[in-house]
Amino acid sequence: MVNHLIDAKFQRQIIFTLTAIILGLFGNSAKAEHGEQTWAQAQKSVVEVNPVWPGYDRPGFGAPKGTAPAGSGIYFSIDGAAESVFIMTAAHVVNAAESIEIIDFSGNIATAMIHAIDVRRDIAILRTELIGTGIAIRQDEPLIGSHVCALGNSFGLGTGMTCGIVSAVRRSNIGFNEIEDFIQTDAAVNPGMSGGALVDPQGRLVGLVSGIFTKEADIDAGVNFAISVSVIQQSLASQLKVGVQF
Repeated sequence: MVNHLIDAKFQRQIIFTLTAIILGLFGNSAKAEHGEQTWAQAQKSVVEVNPVWPGYDRPGFGAPKGTAPAGSGIYFSIDGAAESVFIMTAAHVVNAAESIEIIDFSGNIATAMIHAIDVRRDIAILRTELIGTGIAIRQDEPLIGSHVCALGNSFGLGTGMTCGIVSAVRRSNIGFNEIEDFIQTDAAVNPGMSGGALVDPQGRLVGLVSGIFTKEADIDAGVNFAISVSVIQQSLASQLKVGVQF
């Protein structure tokens, strides 16, 4: 009986030691995938976009009556500068807007005007007098299974962050846009996040949130799409008629 108790105690010690080793090996790396640092790097570049559409007579998703459903936007630089007056968003958020209001991470409110729009790719460029921090851009395509986070104005509640993985890349023929090259993710995306940022753990932009794949309700189903950086670059270069330096 004594030997049996000693063996059981020894086994528990072995299990405890192995668990500690595994947590030590993988705990820090798992924590570092995304979290506070991702938010800190990206959130200053993301804004709320509140368009007012003509004839819109019902409340939007969290927006005041008479306005379109809220959206999101991302400050970006066209010349490599750290600060910018240009904001990128989804074209479907603003293409019929009579006026557009933006709110930055500090709560500053300003008006914005449509500078250019690319309906075929669902990308619009806004210009505002409120200067913001241009988001860092990731140049290479993210790997399937890698961690990403989506930042946006879900249901008009203000900018927040959800996280998941890259489910697929180079998705096309989905039916949202005429020209498609999507990154698919299971990071939660809901109405109000269109035009928001899909970022890697370092807070670098990997895609512009564009659509939710769902058949029954306009809410997250874990199959969400962001426009790839390569398509964004093509669109911005065409719209701005200049060499866009990311």
